[in-house]
Amino acid sequence: MPALSEEDRDRARALLDDLRERIAATAAGDEALRFQIKRYIAKRLEFDERGTPTHRRRLKEQKRLSQHGLCASCEEELPEAGAELHRARAIDGYTVENTSLLCPRCHANAEALAKL
Repeated sequence: MPALSEEDRDRARALLDDLRERIAATAAGDEALRFQIKRYIAKRLEFDERGTPTHRRRLKEQKRLSQHGLCASCEEELPEAGAELHRARAIDGYTVENTSLLCPRCHANAEALAKL
């Protein structure tokens, strides 16, 4: 995925500045409310990208069943806890078609390879 151009970054910064101003206006000087609004918005943006924890938990269960309890990479038994969803393409999100369930070692290897 290409990095943002400087023009795109400028537009994103302007959007962020506008949002910060609107949050401050909405909070009307209440720092606790400002904090909670920022946290709420950040979480919702994260959910837009990653889905909710419930969605990811259900997807993990579905993948564990479809993969017969085996790591999609090394084909060894997945641990009871700690198996990790891996997205083939991050931009495509956490979907059945775009994910596999990996043991922690294989997921770490896949992440390291993606950074090369």
